[in-house]
Amino acid sequence: MAAVVEPSSGSRHSPMKLHFMQFAAGGCAGFVEVSLMHPLDLMKTRFQIQRGPDDPNRYTSLADCFKKMYRNEGALSFYKGILPPLMAETPKRAVKFFTFERYKEMFASFQIIPYSSILYLAGLCSGLTEAVIINPFEVVKVKLQADRHAFKEQGSTIATAREIIRNDGFGRRGLNKGLTSTLGRHGVFNMIYFGFYHNVRDLIPQAETHSLEIGRKLLIGFVSGTIASCVNIPFDVAKSRIQGPQPVPGEIKYRTCFKTIATVYKEEGFLALYKGLLPKVLRLGPGGAIMLLVNEYAFKWMKENL
Repeated sequence: MAAVVEPSSGSRHSPMKLHFMQFAAGGCAGFVEVSLMHPLDLMKTRFQIQRGPDDPNRYTSLADCFKKMYRNEGALSFYKGILPPLMAETPKRAVKFFTFERYKEMFASFQIIPYSSILYLAGLCSGLTEAVIINPFEVVKVKLQADRHAFKEQGSTIATAREIIRNDGFGRRGLNKGLTSTLGRHGVFNMIYFGFYHNVRDLIPQAETHSLEIGRKLLIGFVSGTIASCVNIPFDVAKSRIQGPQPVPGEIKYRTCFKTIATVYKEEGFLALYKGLLPKVLRLGPGGAIMLLVNEYAFKWMKENL
């Protein structure tokens, strides 16, 4: 990849500098998205870890969840577990967008794969890479989000991480619990998210004005995030069940991804695999659009100003 000359700034960017800019732009996208959308992620997790109608802490709707959390746990409860994703999302989204570009270049170098397919393959591989990095943070986040004590009574993120390591270590019962389901969740999501967005964006003509062009990209990003969320949510439910509190303390019921999906389907029905879909779509529909737009414009700004 040759050095790129930016006419608007008159400066010369080396491949290393461009790679750094791509990494930084992805980090900006992740930070903005988490800061805005975390409460919906928390409510999604609450729905996913509740089981049948006998659950005494069951939420009946998104509004019911909001009211009970606000009344019982306080306003700050909607930001429970936000530190792990903030700590993780900046490098995670940086990895997500950066590795997507690198995998795209790698698959394109083979010169035998159609470009439309390259976008899906690069998205899949970027999601798998992202999942390996993010999983320990997800374990801590889910444990914090599942805690129903008032926010001020909850242990800190560091204390929770230490507790997990002390009790279960770094392996499949500790900080890497649920890795397979996280791989499935992120691999499937990014495959559709990137593949759909870039293919559709190239098919639909650009808008005539800047504001309409932003709206066009936001709409395509919203649809991309929504479709990806609807397809990958069974993996998300499995991840929450594996990483969240088990039905009987001391007994591990949910161990592996596909076995957990099968157990939820057998005991609770097909629709149980789509628990938390509404808050997930409300978060990752607009959140997905925000990330794509922030990443694109942050990268553009850096190229023109750094």
